[in-house]
Amino acid sequence: MIRLDLAAALILSALPAAAQDRIPSHCHAFAATPGVEYLHRASLTTPIATDHVRLHYVYHSMFWLGTPGGVTVATDYTGSLGATDHVPTVVTMNNAHSTHWTASPDPRIPHVLPGWADGDGPMDHYLDLGEILVRNVPTDVRAGIGGVRAAGNSIFVFEAAGLCIGHLGHLHHEPSDEQYIALGRMDVVMAPVDGGMTLDLPTMIATLKRLRAQVVIPMHWFGQSSLDRFLAGMSDDFAIDRREGSAIDLSRAALPGRPTVVVLQPSFLND
Repeated sequence: MIRLDLAAALILSALPAAAQDRIPSHCHAFAATPGVEYLHRASLTTPIATDHVRLHYVYHSMFWLGTPGGVTVATDYTGSLGATDHVPTVVTMNNAHSTHWTASPDPRIPHVLPGWADGDGPMDHYLDLGEILVRNVPTDVRAGIGGVRAAGNSIFVFEAAGLCIGHLGHLHHEPSDEQYIALGRMDVVMAPVDGGMTLDLPTMIATLKRLRAQVVIPMHWFGQSSLDRFLAGMSDDFAIDRREGSAIDLSRAALPGRPTVVVLQPSFLND
């Protein structure tokens, strides 16, 4: 298991997040800005460089995102990031299944963002913390036999370091045209690729090709065979970059020239 030294992140977290300027993303630009050829490899024991975002694949659909100023996010948060007392600034959750949320999040977490509709209707999050903007696009989920639960999932979008980063959550249906427009131009997408409990693989692959993200990070894969089937379906249009580690540092200036699937290995955080 890779050990994550959070000391630098915790020191940086003492800085007021609102004082950090966010580099504008191009989520809603009509044309992508050309990138260069290489993704920076993450060093988990060093501070995060300016204009970068660190992604650490924790487990299942849970990722840890970190910014240079110390703002941290946990996606599809289930209550624990591992053997660490680190408290994220923001957690996002979806409740299509119990492995994507918790009813008892740590009360020290400043911002807890549920992704499913309540009695007042779909969730509508727009949280601006200076270095990072967190917003959501609600989507429906399956319910029972042939049923639908409206707005039971959210695709969360994180705009930081000039990047537009999307986490598809427990996606059950291809986004509508209106939802594609609301998402905008993705640079990085974390996508569930189990091929059954979420979208079937042909529809997931078509969705990712329409999103046109330069980096796709598979999640929610149950064993090597399901992951390999997804990679085989993506390999005609995407380069495949299999990594042994759990984390990667990304910047807008260093997005790959060819769209790339980056396979990270899940590991819990550890003090």
